[in-house]
Amino acid sequence: MGAHSPPEPGRAGQRRAELSRRPRARRLLRRGAQIALALAVAPWLLLAVLAALTPLPPELRAPEDLAVSTVLLDRNGTVLRELRAGDGARARWLPLDEAGDRIQRALLAAEDKRFARHPGVDPIAVVRAAFQLAAERRVVSGASTITQQLARALVPRPRTARGKLGEMALALRIEASLSKREILEQYLNRVAFGPGLRGVEAASRFYFDKPTRDLSLAEAAALASMPRGPALYDPRRGTGPLERRRNRVLDRMLAAGLAGEAEVARARAEPIALAPKGAGLGAPHLVRAVLGGALGPVAGLDAAGQGAASPRGRASSITLTIDRGLQREVEVLAQQTVRSLSDRDVGAAAVVVLENATGEVLAYVGSHDIEDAAGLGYNDGVLALRQPGSALKPFVYELAMEQLGFTAATVLPDVELSFPTADGSYAPRNYDGRFHGPVRVRDALANSYNVPAVWTAAALGPERVLTRLRELGLRSLDREPSRYGVAIALGDGEVRLLDLANAYATLARGGIYLPVRAVRSLAFSSPSSPSSSSSQAGSPVPPARSGSDAPVEPPAAPPERGARVLDAARARVIVDILADDRARLASFGEGNALDLPFPVAAKTGTSKGFRDNIAVGFTPDVTVAVWVGNFDGSPMGGVSGITGAGPLFRDAMLAAARLRPPRPFDPPDPEQLAEVEVCALSGMRPTAACPHRRRELLPRGDAAALSPCDMHEAVRIDRRNGLRAGACPDAAVEERVFERYDAELTAWARAAGRPVAPEAASPLCGALAGLDGAPGGPPAGARVRVAYPPDGARFVLDPSINSLQAIRLRADVPPGVARARFVLDGHPVEIGPPFALDWPLVAGAHRLRVEADGAAAGEEIEFSVE
Repeated sequence: MGAHSPPEPGRAGQRRAELSRRPRARRLLRRGAQIALALAVAPWLLLAVLAALTPLPPELRAPEDLAVSTVLLDRNGTVLRELRAGDGARARWLPLDEAGDRIQRALLAAEDKRFARHPGVDPIAVVRAAFQLAAERRVVSGASTITQQLARALVPRPRTARGKLGEMALALRIEASLSKREILEQYLNRVAFGPGLRGVEAASRFYFDKPTRDLSLAEAAALASMPRGPALYDPRRGTGPLERRRNRVLDRMLAAGLAGEAEVARARAEPIALAPKGAGLGAPHLVRAVLGGALGPVAGLDAAGQGAASPRGRASSITLTIDRGLQREVEVLAQQTVRSLSDRDVGAAAVVVLENATGEVLAYVGSHDIEDAAGLGYNDGVLALRQPGSALKPFVYELAMEQLGFTAATVLPDVELSFPTADGSYAPRNYDGRFHGPVRVRDALANSYNVPAVWTAAALGPERVLTRLRELGLRSLDREPSRYGVAIALGDGEVRLLDLANAYATLARGGIYLPVRAVRSLAFSSPSSPSSSSSQAGSPVPPARSGSDAPVEPPAAPPERGARVLDAARARVIVDILADDRARLASFGEGNALDLPFPVAAKTGTSKGFRDNIAVGFTPDVTVAVWVGNFDGSPMGGVSGITGAGPLFRDAMLAAARLRPPRPFDPPDPEQLAEVEVCALSGMRPTAACPHRRRELLPRGDAAALSPCDMHEAVRIDRRNGLRAGACPDAAVEERVFERYDAELTAWARAAGRPVAPEAASPLCGALAGLDGAPGGPPAGARVRVAYPPDGARFVLDPSINSLQAIRLRADVPPGVARARFVLDGHPVEIGPPFALDWPLVAGAHRLRVEADGAAAGEEIEFSVE
């Protein structure tokens, strides 16, 4: 038939259908791929949009506002304590350049090995974490980058999908704003590296007691392990978990080529050795005084450009002037003193040690125990206002040397005296309850006699004394002179132990004033801008221009730094007296607390009522001041400065001597001072009649003008009856040396049985010519005076008393005077030995003087009765 058969209709249709389905599949595949790509890209686009809308955290815009904890160091760099930042964390800012490379390598291996290549979020890590989560149905590995962890530290978010998205957006925003180095620096300083530890430097110091740059590779890997679980890996709770985590980090470093095999092997073999915990709180009262502004040098913050009154939260470290070893020793000594005196009602003690050349505080113990609630140990005895007792006397005598011509040999009266006050009269008494008659300034000061000091203050006037004390920095004495009166010489006012110590340091410097200084340097470490890192370390605090701040408004500005407050020659004489162990033997005896194995100028003080004990003194290099008492003001059990504060002073001075080896005081300047021989009784140039002599240090002008002694006289005596010999035969006469006293001292001399020449002539001989030419009369120039009442005294009649109210008028009368008379309101009344008269009080104003034949009358005094 020759013709082909047509194809089978079913097969052809099937082929056509197959050909038509291929383009559709490709289209579906393309569309699916497009949808998958859109689904894959959309989150990243969304992240990009969110990142653009997310503001940069203010902490990164103004990083200098980051609060840091403040470390306090002693003068040698020993850590005393660390004050946490405002959020309660220990924190120190560390510039990346100062971190060292070990911590950076360890951190990249532990947390983000692709840190340098991702834009803030690591897509590979995200995908890996997602597949692991799907396969294992648990979190096998995290996907957070270093930048994300920084974002989480800056803006904490809930652990939800939405929170994670916000974290990733912020990470992208940070990456767009900061360089990788800046991000790494921010991370190192803002992420927790342990409980209460913000930043790697704080952790490095806390756990290993070293800066981050000095960490070994093993220590760096251990710290790099901490951000993953600060509490979990806290080595204080056990080093096992941290060591296992550290070794994994080391393995990662090896795998990533961030460390060699030998280096990693050594690090794995290294045990985790933690630094010991610090001991004690480290000068807590001084720290509080510095941070609270009670001590002026913290003003150096302004000089360092920080513009803050307090360094806390600003300065990363404060180097104080104290020596930790001396500080600790003095703390223990104070505790021992309070324990040993507890049975005598002593509840507290304070000590401050100054370096004379600089005014720097070497030790500062505000109380024996700041945690002693019963003893009110939280109070600061170095800054508390307490009465200094006799500790002010050296400055009263030095002022009298300058303004009244006193010398160490000047004789002062230590007899019963009264001084007018606004409330009547004041009669000082000595600590031993006795009067000592004529005493030289050296003996009066060395033995701390009260009456001569008050007499000197009266001669100067309280106003001049207060002016000088304020010039020395005792600015808490801010009341009117009449408030203190002549009792200012006995410490009738309140001062700070710190200021008193500095006044003595001024004396040790020959009269040159320097303010107290407690801070040597400040270190600031914080980033200055988001784009750069800087640190300022060890900025020295400039010396203050004035003294430490007083708690009350002072009446006058303190002296300038380096100003001369005391005369150099007179100050050197006072130093010589305070260092004279022999001169104080009469009151303190041998082997007393002030008798040290090296030269020390020292003084004690006891306030009225035994409420305060003071002991203060110095070597050429250091000044030590001690207070013992009770913070509530209750009295002690008869504890004096020499028995209470004295022993602690001695021990503290011995401790300070180990830090500053003692040396002798510089010899007196021969151009200013001369050592001369004086009469022991009169302090004048000795004559042949003077039985006892002393060597004394006097200004050259005073030494040249020294007058011959007039308190000793050679008198011819009838040996048969001990009376004055007139025209007696030579065989019955002998010449004896007697003492002569002026009217102020005559009554004391008679009562004390001093060898005063007889007034009567021997009846066995002829007439006797008196020393002034009149038979038996007083010596030439003799004066009489009113001994009591004092000029200006005021007496008040008590209406509740029905009996007679009277006072005893007393007169000082020189030898040779047998009769005298009071002239009261113009009416004379004859008196004889003991030259006193009981007079009934009569209301009104009264005038009184004493007269005696052959003697000059003293000044008329006035007193009143109300």
